[in-house]
Amino acid sequence: MNKNMQEIEIKLSKNKLIILLLASIGFVVTSLLFILYPKNFISFIFFSERIIRNIGYVGLPFFGLVSILLFKKLFDNKPGLIINEKGITDNTNSSSLGLIKWSDITKISQKKVVSTKFLLVEIRNPEEYIEKANRLKKLTLRQNLNTYGTPITLTSVGLQCSFEELERLILESYNQSKQN
Repeated sequence: MNKNMQEIEIKLSKNKLIILLLASIGFVVTSLLFILYPKNFISFIFFSERIIRNIGYVGLPFFGLVSILLFKKLFDNKPGLIINEKGITDNTNSSSLGLIKWSDITKISQKKVVSTKFLLVEIRNPEEYIEKANRLKKLTLRQNLNTYGTPITLTSVGLQCSFEELERLILESYNQSKQN
């Protein structure tokens, strides 16, 4: 642990969160339209009415939940991310776990899915971190563990910084923590 490490706070970006919320609400409306008027979408999507309706049934609760979580996050005044001598305190999204100790981190790498870049934070004890979470978070964390080999992923999507800046700050701090 490096007592000389400067604490870095990155705020949540209300503008980015509003854009994400509006997009999510758009998907809620689209899902509802898929359920109510599947015939109107056959010529665009080239699926049967039943498949279009089923897409709506899956999309409605998913994007409804995402909309609720984004709305709540808009009123969260805590920093999105804090980097200090203890580790990384994550408050970027609904599956955030709080403090990730430097001593638990074994590797940090980058991953890109479609156009979104994120950091994979590999830890020694993933099950301990998953067990700290509530039931809903556990589902997301287990999915991350199964897909990426770690429950912890960090992105700049809701933060007041670019991905490149986030990656630089975290890697520099991680390397500094390993030197001590």
